[in-house]
Amino acid sequence: MVVRKAQLSDAETIHELIGRFVSSGDLLAVPLVNIYESIRDYFVAEEGNQVVGAVCLKVLWKDLAEVRSLSVQSEMQGKGIGRALVNACLEEAAELGIPRVFALTREGGFFERIGFVRCKKEELPQKIWFDCVRCPKFPHLCDEEAYLYRVNFGEDAR
Repeated sequence: MVVRKAQLSDAETIHELIGRFVSSGDLLAVPLVNIYESIRDYFVAEEGNQVVGAVCLKVLWKDLAEVRSLSVQSEMQGKGIGRALVNACLEEAAELGIPRVFALTREGGFFERIGFVRCKKEELPQKIWFDCVRCPKFPHLCDEEAYLYRVNFGEDAR
């Protein structure tokens, strides 16, 4: 398995991967045009020549980025692909000098195993006022928890 930066030719596959988790409420829909517009923010995981996972690292502020739209084909889950994709985001955050990376998720255990720590959503005002206020689940129906990772800028980013 290889994790690499996404290319324009991956956009439709990324859109399809995300779409598989929208009806269950695990992910929010992302219009295809938004994926094209932000393709440089995405990483993909390839097994053979097939994209089997994707993730986006969205920079929100000078000291804050979000891991979003993490999606791995159902039959490929449990093989370390999600972890590898998130690790690629954390490495890029370190390269960019971003000290905090967060995720809003219903899969907190997964993020805790990587080193994220649960935090209050109120610690992420850039996210709340930029994205969350436009979500149909905001504020009372939101079932996601916030998890924060503090990036290590030493030789070993983890």
